[in-house]
Amino acid sequence: MVRLSTRALSSNDSPVPVPDVPAKAADQSSQNEIKSPHDTTDWAHTLPIPSPGELHDFICVGVGPAALGIGVALQDACENSSTPLQSRPKVAFIERQPGFAWHAGMQLPGVKMQISFIKDVATQRNPRSRFTFLNYLWTKGRLNQYSNLNTFKPSRIEYQDYLKWCAESFSNLIHYGQEVVEVTPSQQSSKSKSVDSFLVTCRDVKTGNATHYRTRHVVVAAGGRPNVPPALAKGYAAQGNIIHSSQFMTTIPRVLPDPTSNYRIAVVGGGQSGAEIFNDVQTAFPNARTSLIIRGSALRPLDGSPFVNEIFDPEQVTNMYRRDKPMREKSMDMDKSTDRGVVNLDLIEKIYENMYQQSLLAPPGSPPQHQILRYRSVTGLESGPSGAAIVRCENSTPLFEKCDEPRDERLEFDAVILATGYAYDSHLKMFKPLEHLLPQTSTKGGGKKTVEWNVAEDYRVFFDSEKVDDSQAGIWLQGCNEKTHG
Repeated sequence: MVRLSTRALSSNDSPVPVPDVPAKAADQSSQNEIKSPHDTTDWAHTLPIPSPGELHDFICVGVGPAALGIGVALQDACENSSTPLQSRPKVAFIERQPGFAWHAGMQLPGVKMQISFIKDVATQRNPRSRFTFLNYLWTKGRLNQYSNLNTFKPSRIEYQDYLKWCAESFSNLIHYGQEVVEVTPSQQSSKSKSVDSFLVTCRDVKTGNATHYRTRHVVVAAGGRPNVPPALAKGYAAQGNIIHSSQFMTTIPRVLPDPTSNYRIAVVGGGQSGAEIFNDVQTAFPNARTSLIIRGSALRPLDGSPFVNEIFDPEQVTNMYRRDKPMREKSMDMDKSTDRGVVNLDLIEKIYENMYQQSLLAPPGSPPQHQILRYRSVTGLESGPSGAAIVRCENSTPLFEKCDEPRDERLEFDAVILATGYAYDSHLKMFKPLEHLLPQTSTKGGGKKTVEWNVAEDYRVFFDSEKVDDSQAGIWLQGCNEKTHG
């Protein structure tokens, strides 16, 4: 499911330490001057462009909503600054993709955001920022037309264009096509002998050439990587017609090139992404037979009601973080209907209505063209005849209903889409060389020492204070702290 959280970026506290940037002495009218929608002012020079070998104030890994929130906050702070350009923060953003894209594989036609545009990358921090979604609409000349839609939830395609618009304002600081390989200690303080900077090693995705960046601080906002359950990993890697939902829009035209063919398509997963794809393929491939394979008995609705939705308010981070671990786990379980394995009610109703119309129009006794296979756990994927994909399922339906369905099934499809979510652990591999800087913990009984990337309330990683000089260097993790921050 595509859901944008702005908790860490909506408060007045910056998630990374940014040097003070004094504002110009100017009258109120000049500071708040509103520019024309067609203004072509070059905003790309509010921050200096450091060379890779120069010591950076911070480097951000990834360019998604969280990183953009940091970038535009820095832009806002510098636009009215009297500080000379070369004395302002030296920053860089490292992005693996060749250009800006946000959930490119899930830009389905007609799909809307699940949150209000008020939770963009700027409004809750500074409603007067030029980076608000409303200013984007005004700049693009669509504000009046959008207001006639009477919605706080833009299409996902338009929201991606908004994020791209924000990224373009400091594109000179973004290094696209670069993958961070590792982060290592760069140098030690001459006085304390503790680490006071880091070396970020990147690999050019096309050429394989390495680039090294020195920095005081690192922010990881890399988002999630496609999660494929271990039991499905081998089949997923071997079959070109088994794809993850994150690749759907960019890959499915190659896998299923003929929209008029009577393909057999399976979607695995009962959350928002699975439901969206299941709904989409029925239109994109009108002659196909589609199956949505889910573990539960039904698609469950997302709870977006006002009181429940307060858990996403920035101040709730403090409440969540300061609870003890058992209470945090209980809170997460109570609130899972807001984010995990759930679907917008409007989409559920649409799918149900479509399936009802199908039953109304289908010839008596004919198999359904579109179906939801309930109580199924996918246990494996393998190759079938003529390149088909075989989905092995454990069918638990007989445990819940009076039926004679087989417990073990082998279902054959021309394409399988795994809507199995994301894993937010990209920092573990890139930070492997820093593990010795963490506080050392042991298992019960004095066994093997464990590695724990614990963070403070402000998302800063806890390092051993004798090994890392906190006044000079630090690392922040964004988007992977749900267990502690909600």
